Amino acid sequence: MEKKLKLKSISEAQGLFGPRDENIKIIENEFRVKLTLRGEYLKIAGSLNNINRAAAFIEQLLGDTDSQEKRLSKLEIYYMLKNFKGDKEHPGSEVVHILHRPSHAKAIGPKTKGQREYFEAIKKYDIVFGIGPAGTGKTYLAMACAVEALKNQEVRRIILTRPAIEAGESLGYLPGDMYEKISPYLRPLYDALYDMMEAERIEKYLETGIIEVAPLAYMRGRTLNDAFIILDEAQNATHEQMKMFLTRLGFDSKAVITGDITQSDLPGGKPAGLLKALQTIDNIKGIKIIYFSGQDVVRHELVQKIIEAYEKANHSR
Repeated sequence: MEKKLKLKSISEAQGLFGPRDENIKIIENEFRVKLTLRGEYLKIAGSLNNINRAAAFIEQLLGDTDSQEKRLSKLEIYYMLKNFKGDKEHPGSEVVHILHRPSHAKAIGPKTKGQREYFEAIKKYDIVFGIGPAGTGKTYLAMACAVEALKNQEVRRIILTRPAIEAGESLGYLPGDMYEKISPYLRPLYDALYDMMEAERIEKYLETGIIEVAPLAYMRGRTLNDAFIILDEAQNATHEQMKMFLTRLGFDSKAVITGDITQSDLPGGKPAGLLKALQTIDNIKGIKIIYFSGQDVVRHELVQKIIEAYEKANHSR
């Protein structure tokens, strides 16, 4: 059997097919169909059930591939397929692009169900917790939302912070001044930032204080107004530090706290501030907690399997 879908333009076809038809090959293998482009029509051949499922998935993609800068990558196709298979009532996931990166054709946006819930929560709530394993995009998506908020003049500044935990080596014995000592702890935040903005603009914003990257300890005693604040690696914050941070929020500000409660580097015996905070603020309206799972990992496919294996091992203890 065959079914034809009409495409809007060549750009739409290019966005759907991907480089060297990579996307189409993935879709063909997934739904066991044959896809052929004839003029403005995409022909789908196969069994009736497979054709209908493939057509439903492709129709979800077509609305977001009508320009060159909205081309879908193999990674986006992969995770949209995963969501498609996991949600029978809503087959497929509309692609949401938060922002387009400089010098990159591919835009940034949520790729899994958990990431979409996280993205929507950040838009709706002033305080959002993103809790889950590495590779789920907690910090990266929060950073993208922060950059977009600054771009749209929703906030006047971005503040990025994380605890500086000594992991087996005392800061006092590391070479350099205090900034050089703490710089390695803040490097992941800089990496994400430079992936989303031009280097010249970042340097200018850092100099003028529009963007601030600092250890969590530097937040003490401050009131943060009209700002988008991200606390990364919050599992390494003590109870006192978490309380301090959560009470820094000023008017017209938004805070996103990310962490993995299974990966704390706090010295033995010290209570994890993130876990205590989650228990304390659980019933406060206006605060949203999003829990990610291994299904939301957007790194190498093996990373997801490794996380699931560790989760299974922990549950069996």
